[in-house]
Amino acid sequence: PPASPARQGSRSLREAWREEFSAQARGGATCRRGAPCRRGGARCRPMVLAFLLPRLCRLQPCLAMSTATGTFSMQQPLNYRAGGRVEPVDGGQTEDVYEPATGRVITKLLCSGEKEVDLAVQSAKAAFQTWSRTSGMERCRVLLEAARLIRERRDEIATLETINNGKSILEARVDIDISWQCLEYYAGLAGSLAGEHIQLPGGSFGYTRREPLGVCVGIGAWNYPFQIACWKSAPALACGNAMVFKPSPFTPISVLKLAEIFTEAGAPKGLFNVVQGGVATGQFLCHHPDVAKISFTGSVPTGVKIMEMAAKGIKPVTLELGGKSPLIIFSDCSLENAVNGALMANFLTQGEVCCNGTRVFVERKILDTFTKEVVKRTQKIKVGDPLQEDTRMGALINRPHLERVQRFIKQAKEQGAQVLCGGDLYVPDDPKLKNGFYMQPCVLGNCRDDMTCVQEEIFGPVMSILPFDTEEEVVERANNTKFGLAGGVFTRDIQKAHRVVAALKAGMCFINNYNISPVELPFGGYKSSGFGRENGRAAIEYYSQLKTVCVEMGDVESVF
Repeated sequence: PPASPARQGSRSLREAWREEFSAQARGGATCRRGAPCRRGGARCRPMVLAFLLPRLCRLQPCLAMSTATGTFSMQQPLNYRAGGRVEPVDGGQTEDVYEPATGRVITKLLCSGEKEVDLAVQSAKAAFQTWSRTSGMERCRVLLEAARLIRERRDEIATLETINNGKSILEARVDIDISWQCLEYYAGLAGSLAGEHIQLPGGSFGYTRREPLGVCVGIGAWNYPFQIACWKSAPALACGNAMVFKPSPFTPISVLKLAEIFTEAGAPKGLFNVVQGGVATGQFLCHHPDVAKISFTGSVPTGVKIMEMAAKGIKPVTLELGGKSPLIIFSDCSLENAVNGALMANFLTQGEVCCNGTRVFVERKILDTFTKEVVKRTQKIKVGDPLQEDTRMGALINRPHLERVQRFIKQAKEQGAQVLCGGDLYVPDDPKLKNGFYMQPCVLGNCRDDMTCVQEEIFGPVMSILPFDTEEEVVERANNTKFGLAGGVFTRDIQKAHRVVAALKAGMCFINNYNISPVELPFGGYKSSGFGRENGRAAIEYYSQLKTVCVEMGDVESVF
């Protein structure tokens, strides 16, 4: 098995010592002036320490981290400003941060006040002055190095994500892979960002310049903390912007790794800063006069408030909000693929995914067969310690959210839905997990379109199965929602597949698959699910602005 982050850190430290002393023994070490070292031995120790101390400081968080569930704790500051971790200068309010698997408090979060937010924005603004003048290829190199470092530290970051979020380590590793792929993708685009030349009459011409916006604010969600931070920062930095990022107060930890990696990769100090906090901190960011753009991932009510605040400053926003997406299963589908797709559409990250296909419409001809197979597969999902390799579903984010999901299931039963499997609280056998936030994945049958469980976003491992008879009927019912984030269809009829997804009012559609996230493809919603796009070339449009330049090559003709 791969070495734990603690062991990796220790090994790196030993190798650094070994390499330094081996160089001295060979006479290959150099002094600060670059001349060969002739002193050797004890007299060289100050120089060796100067070499190692910065590296030891970077390794220290790894050395303190245990990979065993129920053992992690964090004492370091959770804000990141001007290239280092700092405590907020104001704010005062604290919040507990939990390990969902055990219910333990693993650190205390200090919320950032208005002064701390201003310092973070000013630090980013100063870094922007340098970064915005770099070439696309220079930005490319920094992003590629950051991607390499993330890839190299994949297991360490994934472990942090699992500890603080509760999802299985298997899923967390995939999230980290998508994260470094995102940075690589935008590194590739950074050097190709350009305007266009337009020829005008009489030899005159015009051209456009694609320019950065300035200091962008990213506000992340707790279901994909590290990945969302990469989705927002990669296109922002590729375009020449700086960013101040506020993660969810439920999952404040892993984004600090991204901030440190950007600095280590060569980004100017302050280019990517992190402020922690809740509603008030978000308000300070949105109202700050030096913030040029806001990108938010989260709930619809919070998105509405952010849009209102941004409107007062005429700031552009990208909103990736909630969903209640349809997954349509036609009778001519590959049943095995459709069942796999339905499980992927509902139970990843304990069902806490905005684009989940939780309204599963099944053609009546195969309703019983499909339902039986889905229930059988759902009952086999192993719930438990998310750091165990064979776990497929971990713990929900916190106790209040777990109770909220339970209320939805109770209400569904009261409204006539049938619990086909799961839905109960789950207590693993391991004593250290007894206070974790677990439940059994749930499948609801006998559902109707007017039920609350079908209309509202539950954001938990709850699948609602609904029968349908005709294509026209199911398309109308699928679109009968205020949301429009995603949708999917399973069928062997390729014409039908394209016809249906063309009719779906959703921003991200899948044919014969679900919940895959290639960074090359734009992601975003219709209607109340938000606007703007993340990923793909389209994201560049939302982190840059066009300047038009008109060049006259002749004399000016005046009507005066």
